[in-house]
Parts: sequence; structure tokens; C-alpha cells
Amino acid sequence: MKRCVIFAAGSFYGLRERPGDPGDFVIAADAGYQVCLRECVKPDLLIGDFDSMEPPKDFAHVRRLPVEKDDTDTLAAVRAGLERGCTDFLIYGGTGGKRLDHTLANLQSLLFLRRRGARGFLFGDDFVWTVIENEAIQVERTVEWGLLSVFCLGDRAVGVGESGVQYPLEDAVLTPDFPLGVSNHILERQAQISVRQGALAVGWELPAFDYR
Repeated sequence: MKRCVIFAAGSFYGLRERPGDPGDFVIAADAGYQVCLRECVKPDLLIGDFDSMEPPKDFAHVRRLPVEKDDTDTLAAVRAGLERGCTDFLIYGGTGGKRLDHTLANLQSLLFLRRRGARGFLFGDDFVWTVIENEAIQVERTVEWGLLSVFCLGDRAVGVGESGVQYPLEDAVLTPDFPLGVSNHILERQAQISVRQGALAVGWELPAFDYR
């Protein structure tokens, strides 16, 4: 497992896992570099169109992107991590603020990763999201009565199962026009989420971050 840690330019709610393992590849996407500075994390690559900041002149590894492009800065960072052979992606600063469009785009980036054999985790305010497709995942309960939400990504998700939760599902169908999977609670030590055909965004609550 090779891990890529991406710092994007959205709201930052605290560093859940500090990079530093051998093989970790750290990317600052545009103004995500400011978060790296505050957290005393040295990025391996600084990437972006730099519409919100100019890259530091003394930083050697900068990939400047055109302002008019198809990829967001975060997706460009995801591509760079895949180029380096990373399989696990932790994305900070990819949610919150006024830009709901960027939050949605970053959720789509999780599906982009999954379809390329990698898995991404998008960290928000005491919440984390990942994506599964035609598979199952086990989610650890980290908070008593912890929230769990599941949404369909695509036209429909068939054969959806949820166990170890307050409102279990068995062989259900989720669609994007009805939020059946929102605001569940994890009751057991682990919850299992599965989908036979289709893709799901799966999000669950994390312990409140200690800012001390």
C-alpha cells in the first residue's frame, strides 16, 4: 500500500493521520500549501493553477496548470498520486465553505479513484467519505451512536445491504432521487455496507477533533 495525502484549498478541520510513513507522497493543491505550512507538513509536490496564491519561489517541485482546464486542482493532484503508484488517498480541505460544487466534485473524484483500483477518503468536519462499487466495506464505529449515511452515485444502486446499523437494509435499491440512506446510526462494533451493482458514497462520523 502506497499512500497519497492531498491538501486541497477548502475548509480544513484537522489532520487525522499525519504523513510520514515510508512511501507517503504528499501533494499540496494550490492554496492547500498554506495548510501544509500551518501543520508543519512538507509536500513533495505543489500543483494547481495558482488562482488563489503564487507558489513560493524556493519550492522546487511545482506543477503549474492552466486556469482553463477540465480537471479541478484536486483531481489533478489525484492523477499525480496515481502516476506515483499510490493506492490509498487521504484528501483534506476538500469539503466545506461556500463551494458545494467543489465538495461534490471531490466526491466524484473518490469514484474516479475506485475505478482505477485505488481508494480515497475525503475528510470533512468530524466526518469522512469513501466510495464503493460492486463490493462491500466494513466501517468501524468510532463514535457511540455514530452517524452513517449512504448515497447512490449514478442512476441506481442494486442489492444494497446495511447491517450493524439502526436501520438495516437487505437487497435494497437506492436511487439519486430519494435519500433513503441518510442519517443512519452504527450500533455494532462494525457496520457492513455492500452493493451488488452500482456505486455508493459512504460517509460516517469520526470522533470530535481535539484542537488543543
